[in-house]
Amino acid sequence: MTKNENLHPKDIKEVILGDQELSIHEVIAVARYSAQVTFTETYCNRVKTSRELIEKFLQEERAIYGVTTGFGSNVTKVISKDDAEILQRNIVRSHAVSVGDPLEKEVVRAIQLMILNQLGHGFSGVSLAVLELMAELLNRDILPVVPGDGSVAYLAPEAHIALVLMGEGTAWYNGDLLSGCEALERAGLEPVVLGCKEGLALLSGTTSVTAFAALALYNAIQAVKTADISGAMSFESLKGTIKAFDPRLHSLKKHEEQSKTARNLARILHGSEIVEKYQDYRLQDALSLRSIPQVHGAVKKVMKNALENLVNEMQSTSDNPIIWPEGNDGIALMGGNFDSSFVGMDADSMCIAMANLAKIAERRIDRLVNYHVSELPSFLVANPGLNNGYMIPQYTAAGLLNEIRVLSHPATVDNVSTCANQEDVVSFAYFAAKKAYQVSKKLQYILAIELMLGAQALDFHESLSPSPVTGKVHQFIRAKVPTVKEDRFFHPDIEIIYQHILEGEIVTLVEELIGEIEY
Repeated sequence: MTKNENLHPKDIKEVILGDQELSIHEVIAVARYSAQVTFTETYCNRVKTSRELIEKFLQEERAIYGVTTGFGSNVTKVISKDDAEILQRNIVRSHAVSVGDPLEKEVVRAIQLMILNQLGHGFSGVSLAVLELMAELLNRDILPVVPGDGSVAYLAPEAHIALVLMGEGTAWYNGDLLSGCEALERAGLEPVVLGCKEGLALLSGTTSVTAFAALALYNAIQAVKTADISGAMSFESLKGTIKAFDPRLHSLKKHEEQSKTARNLARILHGSEIVEKYQDYRLQDALSLRSIPQVHGAVKKVMKNALENLVNEMQSTSDNPIIWPEGNDGIALMGGNFDSSFVGMDADSMCIAMANLAKIAERRIDRLVNYHVSELPSFLVANPGLNNGYMIPQYTAAGLLNEIRVLSHPATVDNVSTCANQEDVVSFAYFAAKKAYQVSKKLQYILAIELMLGAQALDFHESLSPSPVTGKVHQFIRAKVPTVKEDRFFHPDIEIIYQHILEGEIVTLVEELIGEIEY
């Protein structure tokens, strides 16, 4: 465990690469909250040793892919050591061909951190100066413009970032869109001239895929914990039968995540007068209420598996070739460590898991606004008809769910050969991870709507007190989102609650009351 593992990412002010493994919280700290990045002496020494080795290989003109040969199917073309810098400049320029809208700031920053992390393991042969400049881009908030569409797994987005290191491309600095050269100059920095292998190393690997996946997974973990809270509020206001969370029942399913979720719900709802009164109100509830432990638990299991693989990937070197030291010499190992299948397949699985979480949350939302089953005022407004109340936020949840379902089609099952059939198996992990990131945000919006509606539903249980926990959540929401008595502009309400989910504030509030939400 790193020293920052138990801190909220916004409380991590510095991420030090070199002596301890990078954590997902540290990724979020740098990407979302602009934590500073520094290197240990160990990191620097590893990089310098590897750089010395690749320069030795170049001088000896050893046959090494991307150093003394061309790229892809041009591997048969021999490149003179005198053209080493031209070769590396050319790969960056020629590969910066992703298109479409630029990636979000936190995504670009996460990719940069992943590049620094994997190249700092000391098996890639890059110079310390290149990595120090990359760190300065992060620390001085120079943001390369990176078009986000068209990558099959890597290369193109990373190339747009590498252009700025060379003083080319475009970047944002202090609110201005500038050429890469001008952005560096304004920040008091100078571009680098990429030496042998450095252009290839900056582009190759699982860096963009892992960056997207880390952001998506962090969001998803926050979401599934939040879903236990929003689900509990819906369960309570819909007069759910608490007996569905009996530990004896869940002990017979050998999935610890299910039992933990049932305990979470019971702890959140403990002390509720509403739950106490209605525990025998129905023999059993609709599946969206009584199957919360089963569905939420299954989602958590997928996320736990994904986290294990993601951590392994962040501890890995995904470059090609690998510069392997042996005594005073070494060898260049050509292979396929840049393949992103581990992370890509997990990202596809995460999408499916999040779709299931969105599905059950949307059904609870529908029950809250549907007076035929809720036993609450139509669309949760006291004067329906004249007022639409929360009729249309359910439409929004349904629309978001439809988008999530489409994005849940697996990307990694596809294949299109590239590079004159030299790269005849392509992972397509980039879009798998990118859509997982997109799905994670859509899911958080659905949960924001459920919390908004759950708070309104509890307003109609005036004669009975909610649990101390749901009561605190209700108060928290009501401090920002007033009770709906007549129609108003609801969009800002959704955005406010969404931001609190994104920041983890609602989870933190609940965990301060009951301890950690079991995951």
